[in-house]
Amino acid sequence: MLIDTYGRVATDLRVSLTDRCNLRCTYCMPEEGLQWLAKPELLTDDEIVRMVRIGVTDLGVKDVRFTGGEPLLRPGLVGIIERVAALEPRPQISLTTNGIGLGRTAAALRDAGLNRVNVSLDTLRPEVFQAMTRRKRHHDVIGGLEAARGAGLAPVKVNAVLMRGVNDDEAPDLLQWAVENDYELRFIEQMPLDAQHGWQRSDMVTAEEILESLRTRFTLTPEPNGARGSAPAERWLVDGGPARVGVIASVTRPFCRACDRTRLTADGQVRDCLFARTESDLRAPLRSGATDAEIAALWKTAMWGKKAGSGLDDPSFLQPDRPMSAIGG
Repeated sequence: MLIDTYGRVATDLRVSLTDRCNLRCTYCMPEEGLQWLAKPELLTDDEIVRMVRIGVTDLGVKDVRFTGGEPLLRPGLVGIIERVAALEPRPQISLTTNGIGLGRTAAALRDAGLNRVNVSLDTLRPEVFQAMTRRKRHHDVIGGLEAARGAGLAPVKVNAVLMRGVNDDEAPDLLQWAVENDYELRFIEQMPLDAQHGWQRSDMVTAEEILESLRTRFTLTPEPNGARGSAPAERWLVDGGPARVGVIASVTRPFCRACDRTRLTADGQVRDCLFARTESDLRAPLRSGATDAEIAALWKTAMWGKKAGSGLDDPSFLQPDRPMSAIGG
């Protein structure tokens, strides 16, 4: 088990497959991009599958989510998913993507064993999408969502970040669109994970502001107590259900006490928290001939020291040095 000193058990593994991305979202990275990891620094497909296997068979991992950067840029993605789906016990497998390229890969990913997908889409307006991502790819994301729904990768979840003065007026429209298209929408408070370190607490659209905006058009009923579990999103029934909307209030209402996540970066570092300022290197022992048992022991040690919380609710919070694209969302 991956247990920490506060009694939390990590059963949800987030695996970053690459730090590269084909968008340049303003809240994530600069327009010119970043200095990408060199190929020798990245875990190979075999190394990724081995790490996941250790997590699943030796450490109690039950859910595996592949992230990036943009995981669809990883050439071996379909094969990785197929091999992870063959593990015993079989974990639930999900993918977080910007949706570009999903139109041509959704069926193959489903056939390989992918269970569901989260797609990032912050706006319904193509011109706002271009301003936020610095790319004209809005139609590709919409097409990717439709392909995921058609392939049965349900529930198809849509992640949206609202930015003040940019798209903060779109919350009700986004929810109406999601309900009509059978997507589950989740709003995420903008988090301090940008490479530029330009995040300002005062600029963030808070969960309360998002809910206030949604209630101008919809009746929101909280899910019953206990329904949330360790999920990061607080969820509400929309107009009595069955449609739901979630809000991930990582900054204003941290959910650290129920956190069940462990993270593996594309270059083989274990992170016990998305906002941790330290990492534990598993790539070096992996490539030096360490046994599965030795790697599992190192992983346990890395998680044992997990802090009580991320510190996001503390004004003195210090942002991680590594940007989100390197960490994996």
